[in-house]
Parts: sequence; C-alpha cells; structure tokens
Amino acid sequence: MYRYALKIEYHGAPFVGWQRQVNLASVQGAIETALSRLEKRPHTIAAAGRTDAGVHALAQVAHCDMERDWEPFRLCEALNYHLKPQPVAITACARAPADFHARFSALQRRYLFRILSRRAPATHQDGLVWQVKQALDIDAMQQAADLLVGQHDFTTFRSTICQAESPVKTLDHLGISRVETPGGTEIHFDVRARSFLHNQVRSFVGTLERVGAGSWTPEDVAKALAARNRAACGPVCPPQGLYLADVTYPDDPFQSDAAERSGP
Repeated sequence: MYRYALKIEYHGAPFVGWQRQVNLASVQGAIETALSRLEKRPHTIAAAGRTDAGVHALAQVAHCDMERDWEPFRLCEALNYHLKPQPVAITACARAPADFHARFSALQRRYLFRILSRRAPATHQDGLVWQVKQALDIDAMQQAADLLVGQHDFTTFRSTICQAESPVKTLDHLGISRVETPGGTEIHFDVRARSFLHNQVRSFVGTLERVGAGSWTPEDVAKALAARNRAACGPVCPPQGLYLADVTYPDDPFQSDAAERSGP
C-alpha cells in the first residue's frame, strides 16, 4: 500500500461534520466515496481534526492508503473530479511515509474564527461568518484571551459530550485582530494548540464576544476558567465562522518533492 497526505478545503454547510455517519452527508464520506471510484474497495481515511456540522476548513489534512502507486498530481485531479459538485476540494496531495498519521503526527492545529461586525445583513459572507450588530472592544477581548493561554483545566470551555480523557490542555496562542474588508469590519480569532476539546474554540469565542460587547469583563473570564464548571461558560457561538486553518507536522509532507509535483 502507498500512503498519501491530502490537504483539503471545504464549506461545512451541507455536511453533518467531518466524521462519516450512516445515511448522512459528511466530508469524510464524500472523500471515501471518491476514493472508492478510483480503487473499487472500502476506504477509511483519518483526519487531523473532526470538525463539527457547519464548520469549514481551509487546510484540513487527511491520509489515505492506495494499492496503486499514484502520481500525486493525478490522484489530486481524479479526486477533485469525483468530488464535484460538493463543496470539497483537494488542494494538495503528497506521498507520505508509512508511519505518517494525519491526526497523531500533528504538532499543532490552528483555527480561525471570523466575526462580522455590522448592522446590515451579510450577503457574500452569509454562512461564512458569525454576524453581530454591535462594535466589539478588541483590547478588552485580547486582555481576556491572554488569561486563557497556557496549560489549564478547560472544563468550563468543554462540551458536556466531549470524549477527551482529560480537560487539561495547553493553549499556545489566542490572538484577536480587526480586519477591514469591503463587506465590513471583521474580527478574527487566531487560536493554536496541539489539540482541542470538543467545542473549545466556539466556547472561547462566544465568551470573549460577551467581553467585547461589554457584558463581561476579563475578570469574569478568569473566574469562569477557575470555576471548572461548564455552567460558568458564556454562550457557545454558532459554527459557521469557524475554520480549521492549518496543521503543523514535524516533517511536512507537502514541502517534499512529491508534493511539489502535485501542483499545476
């Protein structure tokens, strides 16, 4: 068998999430179906992150095993042909060593969350951002976000159905910036860690938005973290503004010669 790393972009709206579910549209299912049209057998792929329903990806990473020694560019093109018209695209493909694992080999995952701050309804950004009507205090939100960086028990910011063995995680970075776009002011959250708890990023953003709106203070966020109680969390924001933006590996397969041949 030959192992390949796939870099994947998708719009999460039509899907129940990444993970395959019986009789429901998933990103994993769409790609496995496309693979089965290239090699007629069952396929199981693994991904760096199991995104939820409505969550998007700019650079999800998965790996697959193929019986045929595919040239990466040809595999990429063939998969994209069979994925149409679904909003899923393989943006890069590379040969990977047999011990490469999209999930377990990852050193860091980076998520982007986009808030659109404007009163007029979203048009071009609809389904791609969380829209709020009020202006947000970036400095206050960043002050609160800084309190979350580091190793903590994140029980407060963890879904009650989270299956992780421990609520203790290390948050490497949580940066907040204002981006002026033709469609209005966007607030971007850049969140990085080796791994995340279920709903952790959306719990962060929903809570920090309350700080930006003036309903919470940074001290309230510190108290919520210390409470280690899900009931102390602010509102969980909707999924449509969340993107899996990047995954880091000790030896990035997409920087290899094989990956370079997968381009146009």
